[in-house]
Amino acid sequence: MENRRTFLKTSAVAVSLIALGQAVPLKASENNYSGIIYTGNNPGKWGKKVGSHLPVISNNQGKITIKTNHPMSEQHYIVRHTLVLADGSVIGSRTFHPDTPEAVSEHTLPTGYSGKIYATSFCNLHDFWVNETTV
Repeated sequence: MENRRTFLKTSAVAVSLIALGQAVPLKASENNYSGIIYTGNNPGKWGKKVGSHLPVISNNQGKITIKTNHPMSEQHYIVRHTLVLADGSVIGSRTFHPDTPEAVSEHTLPTGYSGKIYATSFCNLHDFWVNETTV
């Protein structure tokens, strides 16, 4: 459990650095998962998992919905979504459990916000995924 907490904290910092335009090293090994971030353009070893792990972002007048099209089961599920602004501000997050029917979260942007937003999705088996869009 402590390793998962450390990974989530490290991942949140990495997303903030990406949002701020900093370089974040992408590295992977069997024993070191810190610093790994997967995207649609860089799915790493999970190339066949993009459709079910990359968070989908939709915007309805400043109401952001993040959905990960992923089945939820005790063995394999989406653990968490987070929405981050371009300046690294975390707008909100939602933690899921294996019995959650689907991995969907809703967040409200600050009034008048325009710019990039980043949505994250963390899978208990297939690591940390980030998608971005401009609103």
